[in-house]
Amino acid sequence: MIRFDQIEYASLTDVGVKRSHNQDNHAVTLAGDEEQWRTRGHLFLVADGMGAHAVGEKASEQAVRVVPHTYLKYAQQGPAVALRKAFIEANASIHAFGQANREFKGTGTTGTALLLRPEDAWIGHVGDSRAYRIRGSTIEQLSYDHSLLWEYARIKHVDPDDVVDIPPNVILRCLGPEPLVKVDLEGPHPLCPGDIFLLCSDGLSGQVSDLEMGAVASLLPSAEACRFLIDLANLRGGPDNITVIIVRIQEGAESNGMATELSRTPARPWLRLPWWVTSQVVGILVSIAAVYMTVDDWPGNLVAFFAGALAILAGLVGLLLYARGEKQRELQDEEAPQPRIHRRHDWSIEPALVEKLTRALQVLRQRASEKKAEPDWQENQRSQALGDELASKGDLPGAFREYCRAMLPLTRALHKLRNKEEVFQPVWDKTR
Repeated sequence: MIRFDQIEYASLTDVGVKRSHNQDNHAVTLAGDEEQWRTRGHLFLVADGMGAHAVGEKASEQAVRVVPHTYLKYAQQGPAVALRKAFIEANASIHAFGQANREFKGTGTTGTALLLRPEDAWIGHVGDSRAYRIRGSTIEQLSYDHSLLWEYARIKHVDPDDVVDIPPNVILRCLGPEPLVKVDLEGPHPLCPGDIFLLCSDGLSGQVSDLEMGAVASLLPSAEACRFLIDLANLRGGPDNITVIIVRIQEGAESNGMATELSRTPARPWLRLPWWVTSQVVGILVSIAAVYMTVDDWPGNLVAFFAGALAILAGLVGLLLYARGEKQRELQDEEAPQPRIHRRHDWSIEPALVEKLTRALQVLRQRASEKKAEPDWQENQRSQALGDELASKGDLPGAFREYCRAMLPLTRALHKLRNKEEVFQPVWDKTR
């Protein structure tokens, strides 16, 4: 099983180029030890608020506060039950807030949560913020966009990317506007060492393709990948707030079901007996001892009888509680959805993509010079030279990684100078 300390993550949010306020919010709630990891896991959440001025920001703030808190309150009831209750309570809280404040009426937010546990991953989802899993050279979308575009594509049995006449930002379902909301629950998705999960608002997915996200998240460390993806979305106009969380399972982790037989079999199995079985065994032994004490007329036989009876009674209560818990787990298993992959793309680093990235670097360098920006030229040139060297050796993934790193000091410097009303043309065309 995956250990709690074999998970690394990075997160970043940005207001974008066109917006004056950031209505995105995100939350990370980590288990602090193995016991918490087993009972509640790690929870990651992205929320994209909707509404003028500060309305959407208030809704997303409530979502990232209420969902983790409520999930922890119900975590013992199982991941599907706890996630559903967390989203329903967040929806009720945001709706009540909107009803109580006229200026906030109708406020809403998306909400996409990733729950990681030792054996599996779960997705809780409302809206069009997305959850992806990257495994090897494949990126899979684990969440369904609750948008007019995706519903039209579903009805017409076409790929959403092929729909051109429907606006992509019309949301059909989100947290807050209605007193009740239907929550999508996806899971359990099995975990493997090296798996990468990516959560993002549509400020990223609307500007950066799945293939690009898969390549960048796979080839760059998580923090660098978050920064680069946001910079890339801003280079393409940055019309919306942008939030991204990248979660990576370390390569050395054991995948579910892959532990050795020795680690699965305890050396002393009797130490793993449930407490209620141990209580009954002890109660029976004490009761037998009390019988012998009565026959031999030893003092304390009544005390022994009483202690044995209490131990047996406690064991029976434990057995009843265990049976009730097993019944509840069976019902949860019956209600739990089957994990679904809504879209899947294979990504690879081709020569044309590397060439496109080198052209983008040239444009960025020229733009930085024209605007008298002050990037770290030494960092830029060092990464550029290493990328050229790797490209000459045929290591295209390595060259791609270093060219991305060469872009980072340029995009940072240009972003500081960017005027919110200025329109910037893409320097790296979006391709699916």
